[in-house]
Amino acid sequence: MWLIGNLSAFGQLPIPKYPQNYFRNPIGMPILLAGNFGECRPNHFHSGIDIKTNGKENYPVYAAATGYISRIKMDKGGFGHAIYITHPAGFTTLYAHLNDFYPALQQFLVEQQYEKENWAVDIALAPDRFPVSKGQQIAWSGNTGSSTAPHLHFEIRDSQTEHPLNPQLFGFHITDTRPPVPSSLAFYDLTKSIYQQTPRIEPLRKAGRDYVLKDTLTFGTPLLGVGILVNDYMNSSNNTLNFLTASWSADDSLQGNIVLDDISYDVTRYMHAYADYGLKAQKGQWYQLLFRLPGNALTQLYPFLNTNRGAISLGTTPRKVTIQLVDASGNKAMVQFFVRMTQPLNEKVNKCSLIQPGKENTYEGTNLKFILKPSALYDSICMAVVKSQDVAAYSDRFLIGDPEVPVHDYFPLSVKPDKIVPFQLRDKLVLKYSDGKSVSATAAGFENGWYTSSRRNFGTYWLEADTISPSITLALPGGANLSKAESLSV
Repeated sequence: MWLIGNLSAFGQLPIPKYPQNYFRNPIGMPILLAGNFGECRPNHFHSGIDIKTNGKENYPVYAAATGYISRIKMDKGGFGHAIYITHPAGFTTLYAHLNDFYPALQQFLVEQQYEKENWAVDIALAPDRFPVSKGQQIAWSGNTGSSTAPHLHFEIRDSQTEHPLNPQLFGFHITDTRPPVPSSLAFYDLTKSIYQQTPRIEPLRKAGRDYVLKDTLTFGTPLLGVGILVNDYMNSSNNTLNFLTASWSADDSLQGNIVLDDISYDVTRYMHAYADYGLKAQKGQWYQLLFRLPGNALTQLYPFLNTNRGAISLGTTPRKVTIQLVDASGNKAMVQFFVRMTQPLNEKVNKCSLIQPGKENTYEGTNLKFILKPSALYDSICMAVVKSQDVAAYSDRFLIGDPEVPVHDYFPLSVKPDKIVPFQLRDKLVLKYSDGKSVSATAAGFENGWYTSSRRNFGTYWLEADTISPSITLALPGGANLSKAESLSV
């Protein structure tokens, strides 16, 4: 383990000491990052680094260390064309969004695609099939899969656990002297659920080398949670990145810290509990929470939290709160402000059916039923089901909860028609969904009068008949003329 700095009141943060010269730069140009490890993304944390390729494709991609190609995968989405290399030191590297592989591997890939009669393949390889040496070219960079611009997505994983690790902790030469830039804070009354309130947003201003608030802030709660909007940057690039560590104290007493160094794919969806999902839906920005929600299982990201899961206890005497943000190159930013408690506000209590994380919750109505697992929720919610009529549908519309409240696990949702369904339409009913911004449909199984589907979102659901057959439109290159073609294969 190596310790990141002497952080005085913040103590020292334990970060594993990974090999510093084991891996080389996987691409033949200085590393400029378009994204880094631990960034908040829709439904997940970013699990590697995105290396820029000058906005172009087909740069040589090299094996970062000696090993063997253990897996190749072709996918229309996700990582696109991808290569996995297993290394004897216990690590596996991933190279994603590639174009062609090197000739021998590309030939093998094509043979496998013909044999399996499928373009999309996922092939595990024996250690002696495609050994590679450090610096050997393995592919050309591209823009395949779910990529919006040419780049190389590069990951380092623990081969045993398959956990993605932070590549910036492995000694790659990355020129970065720019510290994180926090821009605003969000404040929460943690005597109640974050889903029962609108956080108070306060902009930060720079004073010397630190970031501060204008005045001492007062809150009508004895327990305060803080969220932070922050971006990191590196030299010669204005792409937004994330910090490596965050630590916060009150009156020089450590309250908690975060280290973004090891995040398993199994738990990456808990990013919706790590950050404020509602503010992202409303403002398009990720406020990272400096406290842990009750249903957030990402305990390994928090080396230390106080007994309030990182929340700050308030009294009538002002408390000095300090937040320290450190990026992977050791650049630091400090935020300082004062807070105190005033007389708690006599707010009207919103009477509702409050359901809590950690418990199974079942709803059974005349034409609607669903079950939420104990791990479905991150914090308590006011669960309301609002029914409305829809003459064009085969059921009422059911607004379940709030679309801006995230759900962790899939849950079975069943809807019963409220009118007679003609026999010829019985197998054509689909479950429609709306989050208030868009509408989608999913297939639903029919049993004992109920249509059931597995869902993962709150919002409005109803049954509707889908009587329109799919259509296929052939996308041809501009100016193509097939009038004299003898055959066409797709």
